Parts: sequence; C-alpha cells; structure tokens
Amino acid sequence: MKSLMSIRSSLLFTLLTISFSCFAADQAELNRELRNAASIDDDETLVVLLDAGADVDAANQFGKTALMNAVENGNILTTSILLSRGADVNKETIVGLTALTFAAENGQVELTALLLERGANLETRTRSGLNALLLAAQYNQVEMVDQLLFKGADPNATDKDGRTALMIAAYRGHIGPVELLIHSGASIRRVDSKGKTALIHAADSGNNPDVVDMLITQGAQINEPSPDGATPLIWAAHSGNPEMVRTLLKHDADVNRQDDNGASALMEAVQANSEDSVSILLEAGADKTLKNSDGKTALDLAIKEDNKEIQSLLSQ
Repeated sequence: MKSLMSIRSSLLFTLLTISFSCFAADQAELNRELRNAASIDDDETLVVLLDAGADVDAANQFGKTALMNAVENGNILTTSILLSRGADVNKETIVGLTALTFAAENGQVELTALLLERGANLETRTRSGLNALLLAAQYNQVEMVDQLLFKGADPNATDKDGRTALMIAAYRGHIGPVELLIHSGASIRRVDSKGKTALIHAADSGNNPDVVDMLITQGAQINEPSPDGATPLIWAAHSGNPEMVRTLLKHDADVNRQDDNGASALMEAVQANSEDSVSILLEAGADKTLKNSDGKTALDLAIKEDNKEIQSLLSQ
C-alpha cells in the first residue's frame, strides 16, 4: 500500500512539475486533492501538493478544510503536517464547526491535545451554540469530556437553548459525562431557556434511570417543576416510561402533584397509554379522583383514549 502511495506521489509530482513549467495548474483541483489526501492519510501526496502551491486552508462548499478532514479521520501525522504548514486551527465551516469540535465529537483525545497546544479555542461555538464540551457530552465521549474539563472548559457553558453539557448528557442517559460534569462543578439546578433542569431532561427522555439516581443523590430536587408546574414525575409519566416513573417514586416523588393545567402523573400516564406506568402510580397511592382544569379525571381520559385495559385498572 505504501509503495503504491509512493508511486502515486512520484507520478503526481512529475505531472505537477510539467504543468507548472508550462502553465499554472488548476488551483481548485490542487486544493481538492489536498483535502482528499488529508482524508486518507496519504502524507506523501499531501506534502507534494503543499509544495506545489495547494492552499492549506482551502475549504469545500461546506467550509471543510484539509485539517478538519485529517482530524475527523484521526490522522495525527497528517494533522501535524498541516499545522506545521500554517493551517488555521480555528477556521470554521459554514455551520461553525472547527477542527476541535470534529475531534470532540469523534473522541480524538490525542488530536485534541495537539489542537489545544496549537491554539484551538475551547469555547468556539457552532451555529446552534455547541462547543467542544457540549458535543463531547452529547456523543458520550467520556475521555474527551474529562480532557476538556481538565483543560479549562466551562462546565456550565450553554447552547442557544440554554442547555448545559449536563442537561444534554442527562437527556441522552450518558452516565459517565454526567458524573464528570457534576464533579467539575456543573450546576445541577440550573434551568434552560424553557425552565427545564437536568433532572427533568433525564426524566423526560427516560433513557437511563441511573442518571436520575445520580442527579438526585447529588442534590437535584425531586419535585422541582418546570415553569408549567410539571414535576419530573409528571414528565416521566407523559413520556410513558414505567421504569423512570418507578425510579422517581423510589426517591419519594409527589405522586399527586398537579401541573398548572391540573394534570397529574396518573393522567399523563393514561394519555400516554402506558398501562405499566398507571399500575405503578396506583400502587404508589395516585389519587384517581383528581380532576384537571377541564374537570376530567384519569378515568375520563382513559375513556376518551378508548383504552379498556387502563379503564379496568382505574375502575378497581
């Protein structure tokens, strides 16, 4: 494979030499070949192209450069060569991605260290407001989260919707990043632009009850509601996730708390058609006689949903 690359490089160099002695080579083609070489770890061709005048920071129609290609594919030597030739470590794509954000979402720990050493900005944001730490938390890149926090990333930085890395990791059920972020000072009770805490995000998604256990153990308030009065238990019931409902009740969630529209967790479980959640809530003492702002009980809602099994449970 290496010999084939050497032959290709030699042929390319010869062709380029002939071209440049007669007329200027197509710059766009040179730049395109450079990005391709960076993608496949073809360092010999990469050097030939750079020597022939390829623009190290030339980007494709999406703003992606050779450096970004090298980082995304985990090519450390290629990345080093490009940086030594003056590649802009903080150049952005049209949506605000940088070499560092590519490294973060792909868990490229060694490359991240190299990029930071060469001046990569920890807090550069994508168009949606995501920085390297937020992306690492989103993609469950535990080592990357640890490294970025060690390098000084703000554990309470937010995206455009006010979500922190902790909220993102909690929603996706990523226990590793959640633990690291909490121990690094991430605010557990902080709310996003919709007034939702990390606990509500975890309860709503239902992805990992262990995340809920950890958040509550570390100080999250079990009955702290979102602005509409919905508690984590109501959110979990709304999502129809019986395991999450059971976990929250284990931590003494208020089973009969109602939101601003009078909806209780039992009513939400009925509307989610979650028989298991309804059973768990009834066993925990859910009040079947509560009414919402429309004067409807859980049974009324079950009749509306035409769910005979839940109607039977509520009629016992």
